[in-house]
Amino acid sequence: MAWIYLLLASLFEILWTFSLKFLQVSRLKAITWHELFRRREDLLALVPLAGYIVFGVGNIIFFSQAMKEIPASTALAVWMGITLVGVKILDMTLFKESYNLYQFVYMGLILIGIVGLKKN
Repeated sequence: MAWIYLLLASLFEILWTFSLKFLQVSRLKAITWHELFRRREDLLALVPLAGYIVFGVGNIIFFSQAMKEIPASTALAVWMGITLVGVKILDMTLFKESYNLYQFVYMGLILIGIVGLKKN
């Protein structure tokens, strides 16, 4: 079950990372709080902040559960590796970031390292 928690923690970390990408502090500062539910743009400005909070807390909860059974160094390496590969894949697919063959080779090496850590 700990490995599932670690996978969920990685997923939440990926989502947390992208919530940061869309978080705009200037839009949060411009919210008219007494008219919050009347202005749609104010509510939309809060969506990345809500994601930041929910995904951040979820990440902490699942990662802490995973570390109860998996050594901290292994958990951290696997969590970060999955997160790095996940963020890169989403950048390439959703945000059309450029990529090359070498990046796939290096992502493969990261995944090989993750599998190697899980086996031990």
